[in-house]
Amino acid sequence: MNAATRAVDIFQVHGDSPQVLAEVLQDGVNLAVWRRRLPAQLEDFAELAISLGQPLADQRVIDVDEQQMPVLPELLREASDLLGYEAFVADVTWLVAAYTCLVGARRVGLRLRVLDGPMCPRFHVDNVPLRLLTTYAGPGSEWLQEQDSRRGELHTADLPVDNIKRLQPGEVGILKGEKWQGNEGAGLVHRSPSGQQGRLLLSLDWLA
Repeated sequence: MNAATRAVDIFQVHGDSPQVLAEVLQDGVNLAVWRRRLPAQLEDFAELAISLGQPLADQRVIDVDEQQMPVLPELLREASDLLGYEAFVADVTWLVAAYTCLVGARRVGLRLRVLDGPMCPRFHVDNVPLRLLTTYAGPGSEWLQEQDSRRGELHTADLPVDNIKRLQPGEVGILKGEKWQGNEGAGLVHRSPSGQQGRLLLSLDWLA
């Protein structure tokens, strides 16, 4: 597949309902974005979590079942006293359940982090099948459309690029990576946002 053909065949989709996320399963789609706006309670919780000034983190592997809601005991427990914590746990639980149903997962890897700087500052592709990302507060992940991806130069330091796109706070993106069958060489090119602004990031990975 030449570069010109790839630029036409690989694309991203956006929608205002969670149903749009299922479109990432289609051939040629390497990003599906649910354009959602967070309730004020979740926005406030996320800002409070960042304001603690601590490197909060929660990383776990969850055995999941499409027929049952996941249970996430002591999720990000350092923030459990903050106003809005219950709503936050409910939202993460719902996203895990939706992701489980979407991919038919039996095991999901969950990572929650409060970050004060970029985790992956260079543009790259993920060596995973499908990854869910959402930023509850702070700048969202940055990504490139196929015609701007310059895949052959991803390992070049300080790759100059134009037309950078960004997920907005609250938006949910499912990124298709290199391990999705038939998507080799077409994983979404993305990176952590530049700058030192705090952010609360959730990522989910399909492990089995």
